Order: sequence, then C-alpha cells, then structure tokens
Amino acid sequence: MAYNFRKEQKELYVPGKNPSLINVPMMKYLAVRGHGDPNQENSEYKKAIEKLYAVTYTIKMSKKGTYQIPDYFDFVVPPLEGLWWQDGITGIDYAHKEKFNFIAMIRLPDFVTQDVFDWAIQKASEKKQLDLHNVEFLSMQEGLCVQALHIGSYDDEPATIEKIHKFIEEQGLQVDINDDRHHHEIYLSDPRRTKVENLKTVLRIPVKNN
Repeated sequence: MAYNFRKEQKELYVPGKNPSLINVPMMKYLAVRGHGDPNQENSEYKKAIEKLYAVTYTIKMSKKGTYQIPDYFDFVVPPLEGLWWQDGITGIDYAHKEKFNFIAMIRLPDFVTQDVFDWAIQKASEKKQLDLHNVEFLSMQEGLCVQALHIGSYDDEPATIEKIHKFIEEQGLQVDINDDRHHHEIYLSDPRRTKVENLKTVLRIPVKNN
C-alpha cells in the first residue's frame, strides 16, 4: 500500500480548527519561486504547480521504468503547499494579491537525493516538454510554529489568522516572520472539485519565544 503522508503524519496535515503549537522537522521539497496574483490566467503560480506535479509524478512512477531509485517506496503524492509574503509588510494583504511572492512546494519522500532529483528533472522535461530550470530541491526545517485548519474561501483566511495570532499572544510567543520564515499554507482540497465553502487549508505561522 502506498505511503500516505496525510494519514501517517496527522500532526503535520490534520490540525484542528483551534490553533495548536507544533515543532516542524526537516523535510525535503520540490519548490518553485515566483511572484504575482496566483488567480490570474497563465500566472507564474499556475505554471509552477504544473512543473511541481510533472516532476513529482516522474519520481512516483519511476517504479514502472528502468531507473531504480535506492530505498524507493510507493507514496501518495502529498498536498500542494505554499509559502507566501509581500515585500515591506509582516503579514498578508489579501487586497493586493498582485504583490505576492511565493514558494510553491510539494513534499518529497526521504529517499529522494540530489541524484534522484537531477534524473527526475531531466526525465520530466523530456517527457512533458517543460522548461524546469527553476525547479529546486529544497530542504527546510520550519521549527516552532502555530497552525490551525481553515475551512472556506482563501479570501476568508484573515479570520483564522486572527485566531492564530490571539493564541500566539496567549502562549507568550511572538510571530517570527522574516526573510527565512514565512506564512505557510497546505492545501488539503482540490479547488477544482471542492465547493469554496468546503475548502480545507492548513495555515501555519512561524513563532519564537519572547
């Protein structure tokens, strides 16, 4: 049976609606950086998603080819994730999405090495006829964060963010958004197949002790 990160690591992917504290370990990702409104047609964000899935499925389906990855195990492709920020402000201004900077990400199993990544980039670029030069092999340890499950429209996230900030203050912690730590979202629902009011998104904010 394929390994399912969401089911096996629920502390990372299935938080409650009420904010909670978590220490996020080192993980490997495919990542693409970009800028602009993610909802625009032909946006950098939509192109980034296409590239991430092309490479991820190349790795997953390697089991059917001649390239044998050491320690490979089959896995359910993890949910899409995103780090978001806007220059000059600490939080997120949802009224100006054209100012978004992002790192779109999909988590990778630990068996993926630089060699496996390099092979997958070459294989996917040939098969899908995509320019994948800006796809990164990223290792990231988020560390101490507060997260909560948001249900509903992405535009309604500020209400959940407010709950998270209140919890952070109550715990005697401090928001720690900077050049290396960002507002983090994990998309548990496919917006193409899910009603807006039912969308499930993990919202994660980096924190530090006062």
